This record gives sequence, structure tokens and C-alpha cells, in this order.
Amino acid sequence: MSTGSGRLIGIARHAVGAVVCTALLASSLGAHAPAFACDLCAIYIGTEQRESRTGLFGGIAEQYSDYETLQRGGKQVPNPAGERLHSFITQVVVGYNFTPRIALQINVPLITRDFRRQEASGIVNGDESGLGDLSLLGSWAAYIGVTENTIARLTLLGGLKLPSGNSRRLKEELRESGDVESGIHGHDLALGSGSVDGIVGAQLFWSGRRVFLTGAVQYLLRTEGDFDYQFANDLIWSGGPGEFILLTHQYTVGVQAELTGESKGNDTLAGVRGTDTAITALYLGPDVRFTWGTSLGANLAVDLPVLQNNSALQIVPNFRLRGGATWRF
Repeated sequence: MSTGSGRLIGIARHAVGAVVCTALLASSLGAHAPAFACDLCAIYIGTEQRESRTGLFGGIAEQYSDYETLQRGGKQVPNPAGERLHSFITQVVVGYNFTPRIALQINVPLITRDFRRQEASGIVNGDESGLGDLSLLGSWAAYIGVTENTIARLTLLGGLKLPSGNSRRLKEELRESGDVESGIHGHDLALGSGSVDGIVGAQLFWSGRRVFLTGAVQYLLRTEGDFDYQFANDLIWSGGPGEFILLTHQYTVGVQAELTGESKGNDTLAGVRGTDTAITALYLGPDVRFTWGTSLGANLAVDLPVLQNNSALQIVPNFRLRGGATWRF
């Protein structure tokens, strides 16, 4: 795909994402999109907090990550080439609740990345667009507790990430040279990993009158993919307290202070561990959630970096915007 056409797709997807995120302010708390630092790890999961239902559900989620800061060993360094990476990930979700407790869903990610980086030939502007790695995920509501004033729900997750995304950018890792140093590498631009990876995790929701608390954790178990490249296992999580500012039988509006994080080691190439992919990151920001009845749920959130402790030279996010909506038929 040409740079011009890819950039037009990115602009269009950004516009669609903005429309979706705006619409979320008129949607519902039943859907939650965890904010994960690793774009390839971001798996949107729609959950229902107020009433369990069976049947078909669908959703859409958008995450925009703005990478414009270079860091070496967790410390910001000059960026004379103006290196940047703008990442747009749109996830289309289709699933089915076989029982009020058991569901299966498939996530189809569409990715656009627009970048500027230093290469041996000079400063290069480019883009990557296409299908990412599909995810097949099962969930089980292991605990549901409802009293007159409280609701509690614990959901366990498990599934697979499948190698449907184009991994050709990983080939750059085979020929990277120390002559030209850049914070944007092949593993940052690849649309897929070329590997089959395991996913395990859990989600928690609790509310008491107008106060609520959420938590989500996922662990990705990586295997070796294309070009003998293996992404490191990744622990990703989010959660925090919130309050319903509007609470009726028909709809709810909740505002939450959400802390999100990731811990990831260095990737390996042909069994040799690299030095420039490890990161421990924390982000903090508001998350606005809205429900309408028991069918529509959505959220809209902003993530601002609190801590980004990375290895070697990497480009890290200035901020992230994310949102998602789920409709249960």
C-alpha cells in the first residue's frame, strides 16, 4: 500500500474513531475496553454488569496511541529527527452468550500506523495498514453476587491470538544495524506476530449504591513466530474506583479514575534476547461510562503516562485515547 493511500485510510479511521468515541457518551457501562500499552496486546472485551443475558452481541472499539517521545533507559532524550508513531486500532467484536455465565467472542482488529523515523537513507515517512491478529476468547462468569445495594461479578477469560496479521516488518530485525539508531523498529510496525499466543485473564466489577470499582488483568503467553522472532510474555492490567453521577432504572453514567499498566520483557530473535523492547508503564486518566437499559454499553477514556521505564532506546506514548461500545441483541 502506498504511503499516500495508507495515510488517507489512517485519517478516515481517525475520523471514524472520533465519531465512535463521541457516540459512546450516549451509550452504556456494560462495555469496558481495557487500555493496554502494547498495541498488539490490546484485546477489547465487552462485559455486562447489570443483568446477565444470553444471545448474540456485537461491538466496536477504537484505540489511538500518540508516540512522540524518545526515551533511553526510562529517561527522555532529544528527538532531532522528529520521530513519531501514530497508531489507530479499530476492533470489531462478534460474540454469543450461550448461558448467562458463558460466552465466546472473536475480535477482528484493523490497524493503521503512520510513522516518521531515522533510517540509513535519511528521515523516512511511511505507514502500515491492514488486518491485525485475530483473537478468539471465551469467558466464564465465575461469581455473580447481587444484594439490595450491591452488585459483584468476577469473570475469567481464556483464548488464543491467531497469526492473521502481516508480520513482514519483523524481517527488519534480522538486519538492524547500530550505525543508525532509531526508536521505531520493525516490531513496532508489524501488524502481526506470526505466532499462536495464549491469553488468560480476569475482570472484576463491584458496585455499592453510587460507588463502583473495576479491575482487569490479562497475561499473554507468547510463542515463536515468523522470522524466528518471539515477543516477550506480557502482563497488562487496569482498574480503579468510580461513581455513578446519574443512576436510573433506564440508564447510568459513571465517571472513574482509572490506572492502567503493563510489564513486558525483552523479545528474542532466534533464541537471542534483545535489549530494546522491555517496558514497565503506568497510565492514569478519566474513564466515562454509560449504560442504556441492558442492551447498550460503552466507555470513553484518556490515558496519560505516569511512569514509562523502558530498556535501551524506544519511542513511548505521549497519551492514548480509547473507547468502545457493545450491543446485546
